Amino acid sequence: MANIREIRERIASIQQILKITNAMYLISSSKLKKARKSLDATMPYFEKLQTTIESILEHTPHTRQTYFDRRQNVPDEKRKKGYIVITADKGLCGSYNHNILRYTEMKLSEASNPDNCYLFVMGHVGRMYFQNRMKNAKKAYVDGEFLYTTQNPTLYRAREIAELVLEKFEKKELDEVYLIYTDMVNPNQYEPKAVQLLPFNRRHFGKTADGTMKKLPKASFIPSPEEVMAYLIPNYAKGFIYGAMVEAFCCEQQARMTAMDAATNSAKDMIKDLSLLYNRARQAAITQEITEVVSGANSLEE
Repeated sequence: MANIREIRERIASIQQILKITNAMYLISSSKLKKARKSLDATMPYFEKLQTTIESILEHTPHTRQTYFDRRQNVPDEKRKKGYIVITADKGLCGSYNHNILRYTEMKLSEASNPDNCYLFVMGHVGRMYFQNRMKNAKKAYVDGEFLYTTQNPTLYRAREIAELVLEKFEKKELDEVYLIYTDMVNPNQYEPKAVQLLPFNRRHFGKTADGTMKKLPKASFIPSPEEVMAYLIPNYAKGFIYGAMVEAFCCEQQARMTAMDAATNSAKDMIKDLSLLYNRARQAAITQEITEVVSGANSLEE
């Protein structure tokens, strides 16, 4: 059995850890509320943007637009695919980072030609992971890095990422772009998700119940539908990426809250067990001292 001093020191150290985990829980809770509030404030604008794009596609069914180009003439093994991966900058958030990295690995393994896969990594954890993989495999997987982007999701940072991938798509350096992030199914469940960002599919906008496009009278746009779409689509892509960034950030904070709450409860249980052990050790020490005093008194009487 450990002595009283060791037990007391261990209890004190666990109490310090308990304070830290409890503080991290409260900080994550505050960040989660702030992120949700900022997303709710910007969502009406992007929802209106989506309905505008729907209206244009409904009235101009034969519009030829760069961002809708599927490049069907490019075979699957030669298609260049880009993956925007959103991870965290920090740990202590349970299996959040592990799940998204494992999901990304699965998507890369499903590609016909992994050498034509390019990663645009957000988050320090994902960046370090794929950099180490690049060294071991001797392949340049990481194409872009966005430092500390996930800690404070903003429209400015989402615009930087959107402009980069849109430019590469326009120059045909990428044929497809996917967004991999963590989606919050409900407050207690979140899972990795992959969404195709480019090329845009007309069926993503204005679908009817049977999955077909609505047919409305043709309308004219000035200067042209293509020019209008060239202005709207980048803004829509920016909003799409921003929404994914905030959703991933909320999942990260929720995962950290769960992990810190579990750590706090474990610390409390450990303190409870150590307190019981401390009391037993203290009681044993007192009993031993009383025994020694009684034995000494008896020896003097003899």
